[in-house]
Amino acid sequence: MIDREQVHKVAHLARLELSAEEEEQFTSQLGSILDYFEQLSELDVSDVPPTTRAIDVSNVTRPDELRPYSDRQAILERAPEQEGDFFKVPQILSAD
Repeated sequence: MIDREQVHKVAHLARLELSAEEEEQFTSQLGSILDYFEQLSELDVSDVPPTTRAIDVSNVTRPDELRPYSDRQAILERAPEQEGDFFKVPQILSAD
């Protein structure tokens, strides 16, 4: 069981300022959560493989294929600013 002093310590480490009422509320709530985990630890899960998700999810992506764009001039014409064959963008790094 978690006590109010432990909640106060965790709040301090997390840089949270809790009122006395909040500390009391969180002590009760965290105690309930820890009790639930204690109940879960009683289950036999020795035959259950470890997982990261409850359902199998796979990302469907296409392979990257480098291909030149056929109408390069059309793209450059739509750019807000261009310099020769390049896009002109604001400087984001200082010269220092």
